[in-house]
Amino acid sequence: MLNVAELCSFTSYFVLCSAESNRQLEAIWREILDTVKSKGILPHHREGTSQSGWMLADFGSVIVHVMSLPEWDYYRLDKLWAGAPSVVRIQ
Repeated sequence: MLNVAELCSFTSYFVLCSAESNRQLEAIWREILDTVKSKGILPHHREGTSQSGWMLADFGSVIVHVMSLPEWDYYRLDKLWAGAPSVVRIQ
């Protein structure tokens, strides 16, 4: 999770997740959506599929990206937003 509030105007946090397979990507995605929905939070916007390798959910102040490893390696969002302080990092 990166705090991007000082670097962009459209959100405060990015949650960046990678998955080793389409099945894992879908499982991570489902767990995130089920967890926030159970707390009464719904995304403003969602896009992508596990087959596309990149799924995004926009919750306003938090944007969640779940990406397959090839997309992660290609887009390198963690490097693009390297100036943002890391709030939580799990490897």
